[in-house]
Amino acid sequence: MATTTLDRSVEKIRAAYDRALQILERRPEKARGTARTRVRLDGAFTCRVTEGDWELTADFPEKWGGSDEGPNPGILGRAALGTCLAMAYRRWAAENELSIRSLTIDIEADYDARGELGLADISPAYTAARYIVSVDTDAPEEEVRRVFDLAEERCPYLHVWQDPVPVTRELRIG
Repeated sequence: MATTTLDRSVEKIRAAYDRALQILERRPEKARGTARTRVRLDGAFTCRVTEGDWELTADFPEKWGGSDEGPNPGILGRAALGTCLAMAYRRWAAENELSIRSLTIDIEADYDARGELGLADISPAYTAARYIVSVDTDAPEEEVRRVFDLAEERCPYLHVWQDPVPVTRELRIG
């Protein structure tokens, strides 16, 4: 039987996580850290986002006074959730030898813009959110559900959305 690119990718995923697990079992302090992302306002609403070697642009559309140079924060937030879920599903599917031919996640978030615009005394946060997972696999439904439940237990951005996270502000003026 010929080895496919996907088979090699799954083996690469398993090997990478096996190495990481071995290191973290010996040195648990290596598991803790602080991620640092810089956002620089560069125009009316255009933001340049950098972390390490990565750079991306976020903006509002022209109808809201932006330049439409990139996705808005809502798109980026929903994308963070969707990509984290997709990667968690792939990682735990690889670990459990569950084959995924294709996977799509649709993120839906309900909102009332009056809170953000100060038109009503309501939260600017989403009022509800959902994700719809479509997966093409030959695995039995019970196994897919077991592996996906495991992945969701360990998906950081699903928990960022579901669990309160303390957030503090330090303001430097000058």
